[in-house]
Amino acid sequence: MPLHPTIAAVTDRIRARSEGPRTKYLDTMTRAAAEGPRRAHLTCGNQAHAYAAMGGDKDKLTEAQRPNIGIITAYNDMLSAHQPFERYPDLIRAAARAAGGTAQVAGGVPAMCDGVTQGQTGMELSLFSRDVIALAAGVGLSHNVFDAALYLGVCDKIVPGLVIAAATFGYIPGLFIPAGPMTTGLPNDEKAKVRQQFATGEVGRNKLMEAEMASYHGPGTCTFYGTANTNQMLMEFMGLHLPGSSFINPGTPLRDALTVAGVERALNITALGNDYRPVCDILDEKAFVNGIVGLMATGGSTNLVLHLPAMARAAGVILDLEDFSDLSEVTPLMAKVYPNGLADVNHFHAAGGLGFMIGELLNAGLLHDDTKTVAGDGLERYAQEPQVKDGRITYVPGAGHTLNEKILRPASTPFNSHGGLTQLSGNLGRGVIKTSAVAEERHIIQAPARVFHDQDAVKAAFKAGEFTSDTVIVVRFQGPKSNGMPELHGLTPTLAVLQDRGLRVALVTDGRMSGASGKVPAAIHVCPEAADDGPISLIRDGDMIRMDATKGALEVLDVDLSSRSPAIADLSGNGTGVGRELFDAFRKNVGLAVDGAGVVV
Repeated sequence: MPLHPTIAAVTDRIRARSEGPRTKYLDTMTRAAAEGPRRAHLTCGNQAHAYAAMGGDKDKLTEAQRPNIGIITAYNDMLSAHQPFERYPDLIRAAARAAGGTAQVAGGVPAMCDGVTQGQTGMELSLFSRDVIALAAGVGLSHNVFDAALYLGVCDKIVPGLVIAAATFGYIPGLFIPAGPMTTGLPNDEKAKVRQQFATGEVGRNKLMEAEMASYHGPGTCTFYGTANTNQMLMEFMGLHLPGSSFINPGTPLRDALTVAGVERALNITALGNDYRPVCDILDEKAFVNGIVGLMATGGSTNLVLHLPAMARAAGVILDLEDFSDLSEVTPLMAKVYPNGLADVNHFHAAGGLGFMIGELLNAGLLHDDTKTVAGDGLERYAQEPQVKDGRITYVPGAGHTLNEKILRPASTPFNSHGGLTQLSGNLGRGVIKTSAVAEERHIIQAPARVFHDQDAVKAAFKAGEFTSDTVIVVRFQGPKSNGMPELHGLTPTLAVLQDRGLRVALVTDGRMSGASGKVPAAIHVCPEAADDGPISLIRDGDMIRMDATKGALEVLDVDLSSRSPAIADLSGNGTGVGRELFDAFRKNVGLAVDGAGVVV
């Protein structure tokens, strides 16, 4: 199938926009690769320090022609998604040894859980943790003794941070190894219902705790389609996972076999062999376009609208909100996974999953097939399905059809003709809205503003019964410069209750919402942010705001904003407590949300 003209045009536009930084990046990678195997440049003393604790692997490590893998791990046993990584280093070392190579844990990176910090002060460190992860991975790989890297990470900021590091060390191959989703627990719609009942006082905290524990109940990624699982999808669409590896449950023979296969593949694609595949060759304009198409086709997390531009910049590729919006317009929404539907990722995977989607999108001309991946040339191999035979991975053709059209549909008969993410712009600045879970009759909201400076104030107004008519709730001073841009997911039950009461409500914020948010229309990442005296800082209670997802408009009506002075918020309390003191330099130097809100890129 010929490539869709919009896919081609957006790719060409990105390539032209990126020409300068991409050329500079590739020149840097070429010079680094020309130096050959990294260990060859170390002194005997350098190497002795690096190999001192490696026991029986020492002799192999001193042989320049045996590849050595550096493991960057986000393991901790507080995150269910990362707890399975505890045993991965031993499995990886054994697999490398059996294949004639070696592997060392190069370093660990922090991995915080947005589920634990949601609505808490610690959430103000969440977005910045992405850049810390990139820095920490860079420190681990800087020892310069590795011919390839394996990146062990799953959740919200962890994968984007690791991709930034992988791109920075793009002259060596890098392969991402997932841990997989937890098995299905309490259905997500039942959990959401209990949350709303708690918000209205119908049930107590004991009932809420019971529902939450039944939903988040074991090792693995949370099963809704939030940022963590969107990350996993992205790694397949961009060719950094082995095909079919994203949604295999932890502790299964297939999960272990895919990990072993990943180790073997990493050893085979170093500069020491005949199939050298550095990350810099994989992460090009086509890979990022494929990733955005995957985001739209699956109805993925809006957090990736922040992360993808930051990841791309690390590889010299410059993305813009118009790229997301234009690609969304031509990409069919093929999946309904909670919060966009009732199914979880286990149901999605069983219905045909990513392999079916990639095959369909390729046949529709909506993906670049001529890409490099860790598995080989061409994305078509990602339409295959992995199986275990005699303890090893083999690939067979995917089903080629959906096994449940309530969850997964062909590109020709999708749930929606577009991906449901639209750029908003107007006299309030630029932002995005995700409409894939928003009822069509709510794609246009026009109502008076109520302005707040934090989400707790919104909840207090709700409890006081102050929302009795149609309202656009504006929550400002929530951008990266103000307080690190925490997710405002805690507002979701409150806004959903107001909507269920028949009110037409919407959210406008320079902050962000969780990948778990959905049915209430929300203009998020509004930029410039209030702390930069953006137009959002000029809104007053009662101003008529129009949010129109059909036309991509975000405007305040019948007001001359130039006649107003920006609101000023007391942000002095944002700099202390729960580690916020350590991130003052980040708040002062962070980039714009439309550019990925990066500090190191």
